[in-house]
Amino acid sequence: MSISKLLFTGILLSTLGLSGCSNMSHQDKTTAGGAVIGGAAGHLLCGGVLCTGVGAAVGGVIGHEVGKDDKKKK
Repeated sequence: MSISKLLFTGILLSTLGLSGCSNMSHQDKTTAGGAVIGGAAGHLLCGGVLCTGVGAAVGGVIGHEVGKDDKKKK
């Protein structure tokens, strides 16, 4: 598959996937965003399915922690 087809498919799927996020909380959105970024980074670093999965998991945890509401901590 060419890079342009892959890029177009990724943008299309991201747009369709994010259209259902209107009633997600801020923390849910940061968790999903972190998982996507972590998965992409894991894939770019070593290119395997395992690395992509680990990157997505780590990114999701980081996104979850970043998106925590400060009011709940007090």
